[in-house]
Amino acid sequence: MHRPLNPPSIRPPFARYSHGLEVEAGKRIVAVSGQLGVNADDTVPESVAEQAELCFANIAAILGEAGMTLADIVRINAYVTHRAYMKHYMEVRDRIVSDPPPASTLMIVGGFTRPEFKVEIEVIAAG
Repeated sequence: MHRPLNPPSIRPPFARYSHGLEVEAGKRIVAVSGQLGVNADDTVPESVAEQAELCFANIAAILGEAGMTLADIVRINAYVTHRAYMKHYMEVRDRIVSDPPPASTLMIVGGFTRPEFKVEIEVIAAG
């Protein structure tokens, strides 16, 4: 089990994430490139939540290739193109990530390679 690092001397996390997560010695690390909400047939769902679901599904498939699952995620970097999209992304993230929640950063960016993309998610997993 990974150990959350949330020292009482600093402000608690703003949402469901850990300030840090200690990975046990001897664990394998997998870095997953940013995944966009695009299907294998190149279709892109309209809603932020559907795109976030697809990002995590793609991440699950990549982690599966390494014999890992979404429960092995220790770090998330996520990017959305509008402040209003934060809530929808966070609802999906909070439902999908396990306990203890991973370390996480969420940024608002100006855009991605195609204008229909609204969210991109990259992770680091250890298992």
